[in-house]
Amino acid sequence: VQLQASGGGLVQAGGSLRLSCKTSGINFKIHTLSWYRQTPGNERELVATITSGPSSDYADSVKGRFTVSRDNTRNTMYLQMNDLQPEDTAVYLCTTFWRSRNYWGQGTQVTVSS
Repeated sequence: VQLQASGGGLVQAGGSLRLSCKTSGINFKIHTLSWYRQTPGNERELVATITSGPSSDYADSVKGRFTVSRDNTRNTMYLQMNDLQPEDTAVYLCTTFWRSRNYWGQGTQVTVSS
């Protein structure tokens, strides 16, 4: 099982980015996947989750600004992030649960300047 996150970068406050999480080794269409983010010295924070339905759920801090989606033909999950703020600066990671454990991608850095 592999997950590879990409799409991060440096953006000014109010800007947008679209993250991608490309997966392999799983039956993607049946999986629930999530985006987390982490800053140095802090625990990982759940940002968004999308089920196979698909239905989605978001952290209160990103509701109305972020949208999670999936493309089952590409085995890829996305996170559209709009109106980015400096407090959104973090490493963003994608994950899925399979056979009793979580699998994580390597993360992609998002930096928002004020």
